[in-house]
Amino acid sequence: MSDEKNVQTTARRGRASRGPMGGGGLGGPVEKPKDFKGSISKLVKYISAYKISIIIAMLFAVGSTVFFIAGPKILGNVTTDIFEGLLGRIKGTGEIDFSKIGETLLFLLGLYVISSIFSFVQGYIMTGVTQKVTYRMRKEISGKINRMPMNYFETKTNGEVLSRVTNDVDTLGQSLNQSITTLITAATQIIGITIMMISISGRMTLVAVLTLPISSLLIALMMKMSQKYFKSQQEYLGHVNGQVEEVYSGHNIVKAFNGEKQVIEEFEKANDTLYNSAWKSQFLSGMMHPIMAFVGNIGYVAVSILGGYLAIKKTIEVGDIQSFIQYVRSFNQPIAQIAQISTQLQQTAAAAERVFEFLNEEEEDQFAANPVDTEKVASRVEFKNVHFGYNPDKIVINDFSAKIEPGQKIAIVGPTGAGKTTMVKLLMRFYDVNSGEILIDGHNIKDFNRGELRKMFGMVLQDTWLFNGSIMENIRYSKEDATDEEVIAAARAAHAHHFIQTLPGGYQMELNEEASNVSQGQKQLLTIARAILADPKILILDEATSSVDTRTEVRIQKAMDNLMKGRTSFVIAHRLSTIRDADLILVMKDGDIVEQGNHEDLLKQDGFYASLYNSQFEETA
Repeated sequence: MSDEKNVQTTARRGRASRGPMGGGGLGGPVEKPKDFKGSISKLVKYISAYKISIIIAMLFAVGSTVFFIAGPKILGNVTTDIFEGLLGRIKGTGEIDFSKIGETLLFLLGLYVISSIFSFVQGYIMTGVTQKVTYRMRKEISGKINRMPMNYFETKTNGEVLSRVTNDVDTLGQSLNQSITTLITAATQIIGITIMMISISGRMTLVAVLTLPISSLLIALMMKMSQKYFKSQQEYLGHVNGQVEEVYSGHNIVKAFNGEKQVIEEFEKANDTLYNSAWKSQFLSGMMHPIMAFVGNIGYVAVSILGGYLAIKKTIEVGDIQSFIQYVRSFNQPIAQIAQISTQLQQTAAAAERVFEFLNEEEEDQFAANPVDTEKVASRVEFKNVHFGYNPDKIVINDFSAKIEPGQKIAIVGPTGAGKTTMVKLLMRFYDVNSGEILIDGHNIKDFNRGELRKMFGMVLQDTWLFNGSIMENIRYSKEDATDEEVIAAARAAHAHHFIQTLPGGYQMELNEEASNVSQGQKQLLTIARAILADPKILILDEATSSVDTRTEVRIQKAMDNLMKGRTSFVIAHRLSTIRDADLILVMKDGDIVEQGNHEDLLKQDGFYASLYNSQFEETA
């Protein structure tokens, strides 16, 4: 499967797994990084693979800025030429040299064109770099997801995992694209404009610079006041998004239990908080520009008065005043950009920290030193003194031992929490045993490559999983190179062909994101067809017929019996009437096999199995 497809199926898995109240929204705030320097250091090291492109982009950014900064000085010289020409005409000592002015303006136009070209090139290069970085990150995250141990996903919400692929990588991409070039451009502008202002007049530069502490102090005050409101805005934006998402996905439950009033009240409460924090944060941040404009205007007035005085004294030319005012107007802009980038860098570092934290998570060992060839392995399974606990301090499987011959149908029964599904997870190496061994045809499952081991199994679970795509694609998921005829044959064997033909579009009908446009029983039939198509050596059925009616269940059981011929099959069942024909029934209680045998033998023992079996009929009666 390609990496891109892995990302898609991971996202589908996240959408399909959300329950009615399972929010997992992705709109939460990007928190401050725990280690700003460390995160930025890792990010710099990560993007160093593209350092040549970044350096070239920086050079073009500097070039663009330098050419742009030179403009006001040249324009001021034109103004001086016009002024002196007019003065000469009045005195009768000279005329305006329009040819010289025209040449200067054409030269100025050329500078601006070159500056724009440089800016375009650096933007093009940086966009390419950021897209390559985000593509590489998504690819690595996608591959990482496939190598992560199962317990990671069972301890993290779907939204938290998906946010690494979506929010965090997008934040990094946008920040990198803007931050690097903005920092370089702003720094170049500050240095360049300062040099140009000093070249015109040191005293005027001093007056202009004196306004900086005032504007910086006011900006810092506004940022400090608005920061808590921005944080609250992001937090409650996440709450509102999450609430809307969960209510939308569970709207049937809300309707069924008349929960509309409570949902609306909760939404209005969160929405009011979002409104209050949003308008305050936007108002305060919006005040920055008027404040800077006010302080800037004070600076312009001071510079104009001093410039006029110096022009009268013949210390500077008239055009220099115009150039200087333009530089002063441009001087505050890069300072504001750097202030804005400092906040953005916090978000960048936080997103980078979360991405690298995920990429550094412990992985499963995917490959064995001398892997067993699964093609030559029979489906003989043996559990030998297996001990296992999700936490080492709490063992849930105690000294489990059993031998299963090829082609046998093994039923695993017992009360909820007895360890039935856990045994299947151990068999497929979703988890490794604490002690003991699980053997397939005499080989420890740790001696198989994980991917090759899992190809030997076909699985049908009680919780169905279907993704947004056609029915044909969903069935073909277990065998990507299957022909349409093979898919249809598998659907016939699963007794799904008839209902598929009645749907609009048949096998090409698109299932929506939650696969809610087919019934729960129909979903189950499709997952059974998918398992049949895989043609596995070992079959695992975990309450596979729990969502279908009795008549369909009988038909599926017949199809399953045909599928199970020559295959070792593990059937986890709560309805004990469905596993009476099993070759071996393992009765589990509190992580131990308390009884084993066939149906008749276990009933004759009149033990725990007989008690379970008879209790179902008593409940029915």
